[in-house]
Amino acid sequence: MYQSACNAATTGSCVPGAGSQTDTDRQAALIAQQPPTAPVEPDYSGFDIVKATQYGAIARVRDLVESGWDVNQPDSETVTLLHWAAINNRRDIIRYFLEKGATVDAVGGELNATPLHWATRQGHLGAVVLLMAAGADPRIRDAEGCSCIHIAAQFAHTALVAYFIAKGVDPDLQDRGGMTALMWAAWKVCALDPVRLLLTLGANPAMVDYTHGNTALHWAILARNSTAISTLVLKSKASLDVPNLRAETPLSMLETQAGAIWIGAKVLDRIRDASLTSQQRRSLVSKLRHDKRLRWWAMVACPFTAFYLAGIVFTLNTLYIIKFFLLGCLYAIFHTIGKTLFDEHLMALLPLSVYLATKAWFYVTWLMYIDDAVSLATTVCFLISSLGLWVCFLKSWKGDPGIIRPTREQRFKTIIELSERGGIGFEPASFCSGCLVRRPIRSKHCSVCDRCVARFDHHCPWVGNCIGLKNHSYFMGFLWMLLIMCVWMLYGGSKFYVNECNVHFDDFLTAMRAIGNCNAWVGWVMGNALLHMSWVILLTVCQTYQVICLGMTTNERMNRGRYRHFQAKGGHSPFTRGPLLNLVDFLDCNCFGLVQPRRVDWMNYYDYDAQVHQTIEKEPLLRTDCADADGLAGDHQYV
Repeated sequence: MYQSACNAATTGSCVPGAGSQTDTDRQAALIAQQPPTAPVEPDYSGFDIVKATQYGAIARVRDLVESGWDVNQPDSETVTLLHWAAINNRRDIIRYFLEKGATVDAVGGELNATPLHWATRQGHLGAVVLLMAAGADPRIRDAEGCSCIHIAAQFAHTALVAYFIAKGVDPDLQDRGGMTALMWAAWKVCALDPVRLLLTLGANPAMVDYTHGNTALHWAILARNSTAISTLVLKSKASLDVPNLRAETPLSMLETQAGAIWIGAKVLDRIRDASLTSQQRRSLVSKLRHDKRLRWWAMVACPFTAFYLAGIVFTLNTLYIIKFFLLGCLYAIFHTIGKTLFDEHLMALLPLSVYLATKAWFYVTWLMYIDDAVSLATTVCFLISSLGLWVCFLKSWKGDPGIIRPTREQRFKTIIELSERGGIGFEPASFCSGCLVRRPIRSKHCSVCDRCVARFDHHCPWVGNCIGLKNHSYFMGFLWMLLIMCVWMLYGGSKFYVNECNVHFDDFLTAMRAIGNCNAWVGWVMGNALLHMSWVILLTVCQTYQVICLGMTTNERMNRGRYRHFQAKGGHSPFTRGPLLNLVDFLDCNCFGLVQPRRVDWMNYYDYDAQVHQTIEKEPLLRTDCADADGLAGDHQYV
């Protein structure tokens, strides 16, 4: 090409870079004005029918079939044309072969597999849907004894596993060796799914295989699959005491590997609890440590007690060094109690207990000390803000944040619909493999609560609940009421010291000494109110700014790079309508008919997920299936 350009040139030089910039610009303009060259159509006329099927040359396939080729004629390895179409996901050719009477469950290849086996192994959801619609049986076993659900689990084709179960395949279906899909997934797949999906759809973790007597947990431990181990032990509460044919239990296997880095901390705690002997369980200390009710009460009571004892230390009439020593002793005592009695599974309760303890002592302090030092109007304002706080807190704590709760039938219907649409919607951004639901726009799966929440904002440890569509406005009210209550607490405390102790706040150090000499308890409570107010101000301002100015949630602000509808807007919210209308929409208030809020059913809103997806056809596969070194079905190889 370069030589021909040199021969055609009448002036200039063939040395790269030679010539004037004007000539270069003129040539570029001429090239830009030329119409685009049409793509060259490949010539398939010399392909035989197998090669034409592999490359998706449907016109050539039609010509050969119409000229008399039998679509059910196998090759020397008993592989049919439908096998080749299925393994390469040539859906148009699959439809054509089926119309021409192709045997949908023909067996061929080294593994005596059906076309459905071949499509499953490659994860071709579109081909699987077509074959299943034509009556293909997913329960047929290949030469290795595996049915389609076992193959899909081996290769982590989660969408196929879900589709097979939704179409009626038993999630506990066993292969010839007694292995279930859950066992294969625990043994072969290090990702979270399809183990979590199988458990959600009812797979039984207690089943054992015929050859070794292993459960899914045995297989996960043998594979050192930390994700599967954690999911089975913590989510499904799989038994640690089931022995296999070698008398090995999951507990004994994990105990020999207790120091391994691939065993999670929560799993280790479960191992320690399960490793206690009967004698240890009967001891008084062990009974106290493993009494769930005692642990719950310990987590609830410790913040109340710690707050009170710390305040008592501050009120002691002794040297400050002794007070600091006593505070250190208190910390050591409660730290030991926490390490001994606090339940890891109830740690989410601790921030809520701290909040409740602080507010309880606020009320005690106001009634015992501050009420007599302030006016009745001040106490009434304090109680009104407190009432508003409790209403908003209870709605935020116990209210439904907008949980998406599908029935089993709805889950199956969703899986089948998405599968028959070619898998559009099975992307992690639009389908939750934990809840098995199509995610409405702005929803998210909460990892703490293990559920999907509509218009998810965040999980708040201070109210022990997710903040979402149905309780977000109450959470905002909770923040504002809490901020107002803290302000009233500081105001009431300062009035108490001015009126009762004649303390003046002109000099900070002098005022602190006077507070300590007069009534240190009120000062301790005011200090807590000031500490609370600092983070409440930050959170309130942040939440208010996001809701009114940005028109987005906390989750969207932190993860907007993951969502297509935010990417299309350059990171800006596509839901914002300006500060005033954002506030109207958030409060769902029409202001006596002056404005009209936009009401959207965020529980069932999917519009931004409806995008055109183009299926990229892969290069054809030219070799039949074979067994790999592990005795499992091997991968097909591409050209």
